[in-house]
Amino acid sequence: MQSKYPNRKAVEKIQQSNRILLVTHIKPDGDAVGSLLGLGLALQESGRQVQMVIEDGIPLSLRRLTGSDQIRKKAEGEFDLVIVVDCSDLGRVGKALDGKPAPDINIDHHITNEEFAELNLVDAHAVATAEIIYALLNDLELSLTPPVAAALLTGLITDTLGFRTSNVRPETFYLVARLMETSVDLPELYRRALVSRSFEAVKFWSFGLAKLEQADRLVWTSLTMNDRRAANYPGRDDADLINVLSSIDEMDVSMIFVEQPNGNIKVSWRAQPGFDVAVVAKEFGGGGHAAAAGAEIPGAMQEVQDKALERTRLALTGGRHV
Repeated sequence: MQSKYPNRKAVEKIQQSNRILLVTHIKPDGDAVGSLLGLGLALQESGRQVQMVIEDGIPLSLRRLTGSDQIRKKAEGEFDLVIVVDCSDLGRVGKALDGKPAPDINIDHHITNEEFAELNLVDAHAVATAEIIYALLNDLELSLTPPVAAALLTGLITDTLGFRTSNVRPETFYLVARLMETSVDLPELYRRALVSRSFEAVKFWSFGLAKLEQADRLVWTSLTMNDRRAANYPGRDDADLINVLSSIDEMDVSMIFVEQPNGNIKVSWRAQPGFDVAVVAKEFGGGGHAAAAGAEIPGAMQEVQDKALERTRLALTGGRHV
């Protein structure tokens, strides 16, 4: 993995391009959306034509961000440059790049990143991809408008779980201060991203909490398509229930199994500092961070649960520490 993102070459490529395609991963989180919008809006301010694509669209909690109405589910037209943000591997973009050229630039902070583009701006020490985007915008000498700052700050807030992850450092708060100097409302962004929930989302939680299990400092639960329909929850994610499970004192690792419309099971892991769940997720074709990772696994719910729980228990008892 490159120790420092090659901003000079990326800057040259971007400056030479007028039609730019930006893509991020399916089931987008706050860092994916924030990074996409932060970079996209800043490039638009510079006079470039920018198309922003997410196959699954944007979660309800992030739709108040300026520019979210521009995000489409499929790329259309021709482009001078293709940039993928916050994706550890190219498969994570889903069908968003079908029929389009291979990515020119890959911007990401996941330690499992496969460096799949011509230029890979990858820094696993960054707390969020939004942090790398901020550095790139500085090198491009682009304006940090309030909408751009709000998008990047949302990425920082969500990927650090409200500045609670172990990789948060003093520089993180210097960056937050610089973003706040544009007059963005940190408390409101925090509330929207991490606190505010719809009635349907909380009702969806109730089905998972009713099935909660614990053994050997491992906590897990599941959510089915029937649960989703009963709660009338529109998303394909877990409505952030995994972050509720990660707050349980008596756990080293928490997991949630979410049935998908295609029949696969989306598995999310959260771990206390010292445990690396990214290595487990990678074995199932996923990835992420040491403390937070995910994978989508083919198979029936019970089958996937048995396999993933067994492998996670081995990691715990084997002391898979970072």
